Amino acid sequence: MYAVFATGGKQYRATTGDILKIEKLNAEKGTTVKLDQVLMVGEGEDVKVGTPYLKGGTVTATVVEHGRGDKIKILKFKRRKHHMKTMGHRQDFTRIEITGIAASAPKKKVAKAKVEKPEAAKPEAEVKSDAE
Repeated sequence: MYAVFATGGKQYRATTGDILKIEKLNAEKGTTVKLDQVLMVGEGEDVKVGTPYLKGGTVTATVVEHGRGDKIKILKFKRRKHHMKTMGHRQDFTRIEITGIAASAPKKKVAKAKVEKPEAAKPEAEVKSDAE
């Protein structure tokens, strides 16, 4: 079974046991995190898609570690102006291990009873004869 969930402004596809690198979460190492923004859960032909999220769908994960990514160098340069500026950035991340995927309970389709509309009274054509 796999799930597509959203966290940190990004979407991830995961199955049980996967280790993912996501945007930083405020949770300590070793704690269990419940992610409830589940977009889709599927297994083979049985796929449930939310609008936009599945009601009752959750993905549980354990925080493995926190860290910082590789340094990205940013260079701002304006030609013929004797201007060059270099900057760097390291993005924080959290590595999680997916421990469980729960889909919402399937909705039971309730057959709506048809309400019969009373037919509008049809005006009967009265023919008046001039003979009367």
